[in-house]
Amino acid sequence: MFPNDTILSFFLITQIFIGVMANSFLFMIYIYAFLIQPQLKKPIDCIFMHLTMANIITIVFQSIPDIVSSFGVKRFLDNAGCQTVFYIYRVTRGLSICTTSLLSVFQAITISPSHSKWARLKSKLSAWILPSFLFFWVMNMLIYIHIIETVRAKWNFTVVGHGFVHAYCQSIQLRDHQSWSFISVIVIRDLLFVALMIMSSLYMVGLLYRHRRRAQHIHSSSLSRQMSPENKATHTIICLVFCFVLFYFCNNFVTLYAFYRPEKDSRLVGITGILSSCYPTFCPFLLMKNNKNIPKWTSSLSMMRMPFSPSAFLG
Repeated sequence: MFPNDTILSFFLITQIFIGVMANSFLFMIYIYAFLIQPQLKKPIDCIFMHLTMANIITIVFQSIPDIVSSFGVKRFLDNAGCQTVFYIYRVTRGLSICTTSLLSVFQAITISPSHSKWARLKSKLSAWILPSFLFFWVMNMLIYIHIIETVRAKWNFTVVGHGFVHAYCQSIQLRDHQSWSFISVIVIRDLLFVALMIMSSLYMVGLLYRHRRRAQHIHSSSLSRQMSPENKATHTIICLVFCFVLFYFCNNFVTLYAFYRPEKDSRLVGITGILSSCYPTFCPFLLMKNNKNIPKWTSSLSMMRMPFSPSAFLG
């Protein structure tokens, strides 16, 4: 491998290891809370679980072909492999967009004041979660049927021209109206859910700002610095949305550049892979920050290990 390929493969391997391990750990924490301590579970935990599951699948199906290609392996995927890998990756990436938007809207309604027009929706939030998941899955699976129709294995390794090109896969040429119809659907979906994220986040920022102003008038400065669990969760979700929007626009910019670039560069494809996996990799660390189940889970594990410690047998 060339030095650049070595560096790229190192980043990809590190990213898939950290991302999968962190999301899997967080997913197990939520499973633990649901099965062992159901009194700790909250409706929003279902959204976190769905997001971490989508993150794991996205990282695996995005990174593994890039890692294999960085080691110089030829013809790793055939037509069926290309269609399967990129269909699943695109569907789960779409699920990540939709779930993050749902998370932001859910929290904005949750913290809305009782006199707000959104307050009457609080009682219905829990009932909307599972139907929303079903809608997201069906919508994204239908949208990306286009991937199955257009993606094929790449046998010619000197492809020039517009279109999607990966180390092992490429898109076939379609009529202009077919391509633009698919792109229009993707753009409308992304703009809708990203707009929901941004508007709900701005709404939460406004609520937190007004709450902070009122707290400074009522309480002392030391008490005003103590945030409630709801405010901490709101801060986390706002940071989550900010990271998503940042990586989303960076990845789309590089992807469009690679799409319309006449000469295809495999390293540029690797860079888009790293950017597209950044949000799923960083996401669990933001969610772990204020997760109260993690200390309880680790303390439970330590209590389980105590009877098997050497001091227990010597005592």
